[in-house]
Amino acid sequence: MDTQIGRILDELKKTGKEDNTIIIFSADHGLACGHHGLLGKQNMYDHSLRVPWMISGPGIPVGRSVDRPIYLQDAMATSLELAGADSDGVEFNSVIPCLEGQGGQNTIYSCYINHQRMIRSGDYKLISYPQIKVEKLFNLKMDPFEENDLAQDPSQAERIKDLRGTLLAEMQRMNDPVDLKDPIESYALHVKKMKKPKHKK
Repeated sequence: MDTQIGRILDELKKTGKEDNTIIIFSADHGLACGHHGLLGKQNMYDHSLRVPWMISGPGIPVGRSVDRPIYLQDAMATSLELAGADSDGVEFNSVIPCLEGQGGQNTIYSCYINHQRMIRSGDYKLISYPQIKVEKLFNLKMDPFEENDLAQDPSQAERIKDLRGTLLAEMQRMNDPVDLKDPIESYALHVKKMKKPKHKK
């Protein structure tokens, strides 16, 4: 990967475009190589959920690390803003305000088929496994490796209720077809609708 990225950077320098090019480096989600006893990326723990995200080029502060929640898909909105292009209809946000200590997402939402849903707000993350009616709660600031599940702590009941409401609101905003009370049937109905052939005129 270093070699291939190097080829791109070398070409930019050779063609004189190095000082007029913004580079965004990111990737797909990570893999759980044994973490939490899992293998693969089909889970909502941070080792699989988070992605690398770096930006460099003219006007971008050098060597700065910003701790603000963003989506991988924010790369599109960021590119449009930097190019001075119209971003109407783009669902995600530019990260440029984050460079000035502003912006970022208030919440981060993720899903996997009808098996898992996740919401992160502030330092806390709620993971829902609707098919088995299990929830997990983690304080990512105090427990970055997500080893201490707080879901059964009575003092966290109100927080879980609030996060659950935030999760449902994000699911609705994202047109998530899964009903957490009946994830199997609701997802099956969604798949059936998707496969339904369109009528010919």
